[in-house]
Amino acid sequence: VQLQASGGGLVQAGGSLRLSCAASGRKISSHYMGWFRQAPGKEREFVAAIKKSGVGTHYADSVKGRFTISRDNAQNTVYLQMNSLKSDDTAVYYCAARTDDPINPLRSGWRYWGQGTQVTVSS
Repeated sequence: VQLQASGGGLVQAGGSLRLSCAASGRKISSHYMGWFRQAPGKEREFVAAIKKSGVGTHYADSVKGRFTISRDNAQNTVYLQMNSLKSDDTAVYYCAARTDDPINPLRSGWRYWGQGTQVTVSS
């Protein structure tokens, strides 16, 4: 499956952005989907994930209550709504997909990755 992330940009602290991840090649309904991010000089980190059915989500502690992951299987697209953005959220955001349905999304197995979209939060 090919993944194309979009929706990044420059936003002031406290603002909002919605990222989209459009998939092609295969239906995302058969994939567990997630978002990761990588800030300059830091390792890539998990942000959020959503089960194949859309019922069941996981979030990193740093984004709980501020970010919401959702999916539209009919549109073959996954979203990440980001509210109350902070300067620490500045990073390149990547969407990813895997074919299993793990209890722990931090387990290895993320097979497909998008190209990333830059999110910059100014303070």
